[in-house]
Amino acid sequence: MPKWLRLSAVLSLCLWTPCARSQMPGMQAEMHHGMQMNAAGMYLMNMASGTSMNPQSWPMPMLMPRIGAWNLMVMGQAFLVDTQQSGPRGGDKLYSPNAFMFSAEHGLGSGSLMLQSMLSLEPATLTNRSYPLLFQTGETAYGRPLVDAQHPHNFVMALGIQYAHPIGDDIMLQFYYAPVGDPALGPVAYPHRASAAELPQAPISHHWQDSTHIAANVATVTVKRRWLRLEASGFYGTEPGENRWTIDWGPMNSYSGRLSILPSKNWLFQVSAGRLAHPERQAPGDVTRTTASLQYTRPFDYGNAWSTSLIWGRNHDTFTHRNLNSYLAETVYPVSRRNFLTGRWELVDKDELFADTPDLEAQLDRTAGSTFRIGAYTAGYTRDIGVFQDIETGVGANATVYTLPAAIQPFYGSRPWGVNVYLRLRLKPNQK
Repeated sequence: MPKWLRLSAVLSLCLWTPCARSQMPGMQAEMHHGMQMNAAGMYLMNMASGTSMNPQSWPMPMLMPRIGAWNLMVMGQAFLVDTQQSGPRGGDKLYSPNAFMFSAEHGLGSGSLMLQSMLSLEPATLTNRSYPLLFQTGETAYGRPLVDAQHPHNFVMALGIQYAHPIGDDIMLQFYYAPVGDPALGPVAYPHRASAAELPQAPISHHWQDSTHIAANVATVTVKRRWLRLEASGFYGTEPGENRWTIDWGPMNSYSGRLSILPSKNWLFQVSAGRLAHPERQAPGDVTRTTASLQYTRPFDYGNAWSTSLIWGRNHDTFTHRNLNSYLAETVYPVSRRNFLTGRWELVDKDELFADTPDLEAQLDRTAGSTFRIGAYTAGYTRDIGVFQDIETGVGANATVYTLPAAIQPFYGSRPWGVNVYLRLRLKPNQK
């Protein structure tokens, strides 16, 4: 049996046996059930995807078994979603977004090593290579640009290794390499973002802000000094192909840098920029991406937390010379231990809404221009129902209404909307 399969079996066994379970609020993590970690190990356990981070006070919902000298971290979440959308370009579908993360940390002297992996079954649980999402653009399905639809994530979302080593009391060095991973560009991606934990659908600003979270051949060097963190990455800039079961390898032809400020455990600010070589397979040219974000988390006594993100992202296309902006505000507020209110508000400049119909795209370009600002306003509610002992089971719904220019209302309707009704399953840590 291959080693990676044996490790997966061990981790899966831990989900259903009495391994140590805990809820880890960032750098305030305690040593539960004999768990032992040095400062570098605790720092690495805060990574959400690649080297990206949520605010340190966010209580990560994860299991933390210990096997020998290895500290493991296991996270998993899946939604079963029914989507209904209005208008001539809206769609209806039943599908399941999901992701499962497995990490293993081991101390090496005063430093620490971490193996990180993330898998998704979306290539199997999202039929026809997409799910309906009005005004979403980016990537392809069956050789055509995806429009009003979101692509599935790859089976291998992440596979990497990290090493962190402290220098004195104030400085932490971090080295990261991943055949598949997340370069230092943008905020933490939406599948791992604290403020998006109860929103099953992707934001329509995804390809302006955090779409590089699944990239190939990623290397990152990080220096952290107290509340300041500086990162530099090289990676393969083209987004994954349509075969979501494989790893799309390529040369390290793109680069990025990110500066993060962590003034307290509840706050995280980042600004980043990168040059992406030919990110969209169906479009010529490179993209220069710039992002800034502010994330806030306030933990509550009953184990949940109020998390909010404000994000801006801009793509500059070197072929069309267009600057396209996106703005996002997102929050999840736990009214009580079992009840969550969610919201997401977006404004995004879109120039690919008719990429699947080139003749119509050319006609609109002549008469109305090539870029359209879309507004998306989402509100939702999730209720935990506690069906399974070790699974946080919730049911919920959210609704989105859109604003759009008059020039494209004949194709979408004057007041398009979408509704998602879902079941949410998440691995449940023991409460302290």
